[in-house]
Amino acid sequence: MVVEIIEILVLVLAIALAFVLYKALKTATSLAINAVLGVLVLLAAKVIFGLKIAITWVAILICAIGGILGALVIIALNYLKIAFI
Repeated sequence: MVVEIIEILVLVLAIALAFVLYKALKTATSLAINAVLGVLVLLAAKVIFGLKIAITWVAILICAIGGILGALVIIALNYLKIAFI
């Protein structure tokens, strides 16, 4: 009787842990894809459009956190000659 209850509790705990891991990995995957796309947009703007964007660790960090939106902000700031010149 006690063993059955422990087995059921372990099964419920395993299901809960699997659900939490699934959500965490799904979020981490989305963030990683967004960060890579942001850096690629920044590099494409530099190569294709010939913008002279300074690729610094700050610019990479903004792209990694902000993704495509972060890259567009960097491109706009560079175009307006405000930053990343």
